[in-house]
Amino acid sequence: MILIKDLKKKFGKNEVLKGIDLEIGEGRIIAVLGPNGSGKTTLIKSILGMVIPDQGSIEMDGKPVKRNWNYRNNIDYLPQMANFPGNLKVSELIGMITDLRSKPADTEKLIQKFHLQPFLNKKLGNLSGGTKQKVNLVLTFMFDSPLIILDEPTTGLDPIAHLILKELIAEERKKGKTILITSHIMSFVEEIAEEIVFLLEGKIYFQGSISQLNEETHEKDFEHAIAKILTSGYA
Repeated sequence: MILIKDLKKKFGKNEVLKGIDLEIGEGRIIAVLGPNGSGKTTLIKSILGMVIPDQGSIEMDGKPVKRNWNYRNNIDYLPQMANFPGNLKVSELIGMITDLRSKPADTEKLIQKFHLQPFLNKKLGNLSGGTKQKVNLVLTFMFDSPLIILDEPTTGLDPIAHLILKELIAEERKKGKTILITSHIMSFVEEIAEEIVFLLEGKIYFQGSISQLNEETHEKDFEHAIAKILTSGYA
């Protein structure tokens, strides 16, 4: 579905991506992990067309994404920060995004799932961070696109909303969708991800399943395997 070749990106003298080669197949849940500054956000934004690489190529379904903005209609994206206009009501924002995307939107089920009915006529500026994140999730999952990108989706969620999110991801996976996730919550990643792409200093340090990572690092659990990469590398 996504083919990335020799992707490089600098911001000033800071080389953020150093020749990324990555192939992401259809119908899988893939977690893109790494410490702050590893290049995760730049990679995701390059796929979305929000960052223009200095070198390399990205293809979606066999077609280059460069100068082909239409491919973004097939992506649902949840940004890490839910920065909404504070003077808009929740219902107004949902209606505005629906109009902008010009795609069928399934909002009612999601509003009920996240118990947002009492907040529909409230202004976004008056909502808590957790409630804003629920609105953020509704805006992401209400469209039916083959690729979903979730950047730190658990931020601010209470345990019930966290469980609803995992159920939603599982439902979308059953539909054959590809889901890319970034998260610092290793227990969440371990529970849902089928494949790990671990970035370190702008390069892919590991790609494979969690069991493969545990085996290669000689660790019994995922968190210790990640910690070993960050502190000392492989044994």
